[in-house]
Amino acid sequence: MCGTNLVPVGRKRYVARGVPGGYRIWDNKTRRWWGDLYELCPDKLLNELNGEKNSEKITTLLRQYRAQKR
Repeated sequence: MCGTNLVPVGRKRYVARGVPGGYRIWDNKTRRWWGDLYELCPDKLLNELNGEKNSEKITTLLRQYRAQKR
């Protein structure tokens, strides 16, 4: 079979959705909002939540995005 090392593309657990005033993160598994309202799309945070899930990196990214709001 060709392409045996391809990763199947499924529905991502965490996605950014545009809401009035910015973006919010939607958790497809629990079907509810996760985290705060962000003015800019939190791409790096989404990649970490859907990827390695390193808690230290997630915490650092959350602090960075919260600091941008001020």
